Amino acid sequence: MDTTLQDPLIGRLLDGRYRVEARIAVGGMATVYRAVDTRLDRVLALKVMHPALAADASFVERFIREAKSVARLAHPNVVSVYDQGAEGAWVYLAMEYVAGCTLRDVLRDRGALQPRAALDILEPVLAALGAAHRAGFVHRDMKPENVLIGDDGWVKVADFGLVRAVGTSTDTTGSLLGTVSYLAPEQIEHGTADTRSDVYACGVVLYEMLTGAKPHTGENAAQIIYRHLNQDVPPPSAAVPGLSPALDALVAGATARDAEARAQDAVVLLAQTLEARAVLGDADLDAMPPQALAPVSAGAENRTSVLPRAVPEDRGTTHRTSRLEMPATATASVATARPRRSARAGRPGGAPRRGLYAVVTALVLVLLVGGGVWYINSGQFTEVPALLGQTQANAEKRLGDAGLDVESVDKAYSDTVDRGSVISSDPAPGDRVRGNDAVKLVVSRGPETVDVPDVAGISLADARKALKEAGLAPGMVTREFSDEVGRGEVVRTDPEAGTGRHPDSAVALVVSKGAPVEVPDVSGLSVEDATAALEEEGLKAEVEPGRVESSQVAGDVDRQAPDAGAEAAEGDTVRLTVSKGPPMVEVPDVTGKDVDEARELLEDAGFEVRVDRPFLSFSDTVASQSVDGGGTAAEGSTVTIRTKGL
Repeated sequence: MDTTLQDPLIGRLLDGRYRVEARIAVGGMATVYRAVDTRLDRVLALKVMHPALAADASFVERFIREAKSVARLAHPNVVSVYDQGAEGAWVYLAMEYVAGCTLRDVLRDRGALQPRAALDILEPVLAALGAAHRAGFVHRDMKPENVLIGDDGWVKVADFGLVRAVGTSTDTTGSLLGTVSYLAPEQIEHGTADTRSDVYACGVVLYEMLTGAKPHTGENAAQIIYRHLNQDVPPPSAAVPGLSPALDALVAGATARDAEARAQDAVVLLAQTLEARAVLGDADLDAMPPQALAPVSAGAENRTSVLPRAVPEDRGTTHRTSRLEMPATATASVATARPRRSARAGRPGGAPRRGLYAVVTALVLVLLVGGGVWYINSGQFTEVPALLGQTQANAEKRLGDAGLDVESVDKAYSDTVDRGSVISSDPAPGDRVRGNDAVKLVVSRGPETVDVPDVAGISLADARKALKEAGLAPGMVTREFSDEVGRGEVVRTDPEAGTGRHPDSAVALVVSKGAPVEVPDVSGLSVEDATAALEEEGLKAEVEPGRVESSQVAGDVDRQAPDAGAEAAEGDTVRLTVSKGPPMVEVPDVTGKDVDEARELLEDAGFEVRVDRPFLSFSDTVASQSVDGGGTAAEGSTVTIRTKGL
């Protein structure tokens, strides 16, 4: 039985605009439907929040605010957000409809993928995340369920920013929000997530594409969490022998348990991925996964369930600006992952027809009664005509033609309705009103914009506060040297001050590291003298634990980081490595040997050689040496040999 027939939204015209046609997927936060925008006549996806969550006003407010921010993230590999609204208990997002399947479907049907296919999927995902990271967004819930692969080969990332709106809420199973198999250690341990958390999740997804299995599994979420915190992700080649070490290194770098050891964002990881691809040969890229690897089964840790997709009618070709060229392997995996269209069930032969008669009779009665009511009320009431999206002049004309007056016209900002067109009316289009009533119109002023404030020359904390007060979001912070702006103060913003931006847009900040300081050369100095020399330049010294053997005198600085001559900011730390002196080397016994042979033996052992000949001695035979044979001396020190006298 088709369970979608029991869904109250199927067949409904939501918000007077979106006709809900079929249910696509069910998740922990929302249900996704295929719908038609009756105003623009295009197919789209509606993500409708579960009514239990929609009852929380603060949650809905955060959900809407994040959705608006994500709607401004324009990238060909990001699922676009077109609109947001609410009707009664239904809070929804109108989003781009991607006909195809998820990466989870591909992995479930195919198991491990060839490296070429895995990289062809990973790269556009990282491109999308990279654009988001540089705009100040963090996905927080990267997993195969949120990677969509279109029938045309496009790869798109879904659910940007929606996890942030939920914060630290838990789902009905009591597990952390986000699929536990892809959570970075810092998300589990501290509840924090930044761009490196998305990098970690992408590394886990790459491992799963290459091996057909998750790196950390368990009977429950607690076991998986424990392994994330205490075990490194194993190299893919341990599960699929023959995979290139470059792929092992790529996975290891992305999934390092220490966030500092990972790529700092998806842009960096994408660069590393392209580098890895460059060193892989065709044999590495086209390596066939072992047939023994079973496709991934849907476990308790995969919260989203995907329902069979009904293929919509052809509504024309949508122009696209860019496209992922999928290889034959990836295309094949997409094709096999598509849910098959179920056959239509015919009416069983010989079934009673009383139900059909009852339906026809009821329809006849409804038509008759409805006609009567319409006739009685036709002289007293009229219906508000369609006004939404119409220009103010056209709307007023339509109202006049219907015998209605315009009571007032208010203006409001709108990101979706063109300037000068109607956003809403009161009463709403389709409502029946008395013929002498008036209608209030709300007309669009166009998108609301906020000017980026001038925060140059103030502290980072004050700059962030100023951006928030202006209705903007502080974005990514980068640092650079500046001779004019003090350390810790803002040099400039991107976009620059005075630029108009949508509310809640991210504004990147460039902060001064102060004037550059040239690092002095302190090698060969004592720790005390080296520290003093660095402090004179406004730098700090930090002595590394342990000492190293070197040619420097024990207790003196052997090396430093940064190196001498490098640029640093005032207050930066220079790490010092201290010498414990040169290594001690055994001295060979050269007494009785020819001077030339003795010199060669000593020099080969790492010593300098000095020859002492007694007065009027013409002998080339070594009589004695300054360090006895078998003894030890510092490597590089001088050993004196003395020839026989008269």
